[in-house]
Order: sequence, then C-alpha cells, then structure tokens
Amino acid sequence: MAKSENKTKPEPVDPAAMIASVEHPQRRADAEVLLPLFTRITGWPAQMWGPAIVGFGRYHYKYDSGREGDFMVTGFSPRKSYTSVYILPGYRDLSEPLSRLGKVKHGKSCLNINKLADIDMDVLEEMVRDGVAYMKANYTTAAR
Repeated sequence: MAKSENKTKPEPVDPAAMIASVEHPQRRADAEVLLPLFTRITGWPAQMWGPAIVGFGRYHYKYDSGREGDFMVTGFSPRKSYTSVYILPGYRDLSEPLSRLGKVKHGKSCLNINKLADIDMDVLEEMVRDGVAYMKANYTTAAR
C-alpha cells in the first residue's frame, strides 16, 4: 500500500491567536489555562494542527497496512460544545485515572470536557504526562 499522510497537518498559525479568537467564553478561558499547562508538562512549544487543534510534539507512525504519517503527541481543541483533550495513544486501559478525573465523556484517545472546573486538574496532568511518557518510550518523538 502506498504511503498515506494524515489529513490533519501542522499549520503556521499562532496557537495563542487561535485561542483568543474562540467565541465561547468558557472554552476560551479553559484553553488559556491549558496552553501553559501543556507547555509545562511536555516541554514542547504549541503548534496548530489543522485550524482548531493545539498540539504538542510530533511522532511518526506506521501501521501494518503501510499507512504512515506524522501526528502530534498530545494536545487540545476548544470546540463549540466542549474542549477535547487528546491523550495518545488511545486503546490503553485508562479506567483507573478516568475514575478519578471527574465529569468527562471520552473516546479512544480523547477526553471531552465541558469545563475544567468539572475535573481534577492533577489527574488530567497525570494522564497527559503518562501519555507523553508512553509516546516517548514507544515512538520517535520530536518537538516539531
């Protein structure tokens, strides 16, 4: 199978400017908290991935099918209805920290948070740190 790149790619947009443009006041305020939090946790600068995802780091993946590409290691996106936090990789059992996190909905690699006040920020930091450590141990990662 031919190499197939991820459709979501790094964009030359300032993440702080994107956050400042978020219309929903709660999503904007939460993103203003998450930006320095993720920067501190990861040690990597923020970079936009597509028009709405603030990502940190980069890793290269290659599936058995031959599909490969680059994607962010972790990040977040202030959506209209909630803020998504991306904890990669998904598909691991995160039931224990999820039980302590607070009020969230989640998919395989993302947490959907209505507002940061609904969750335990220490547990969120623990989960992001764990995800970044896993990615560094299992993939080639870089700041950009």
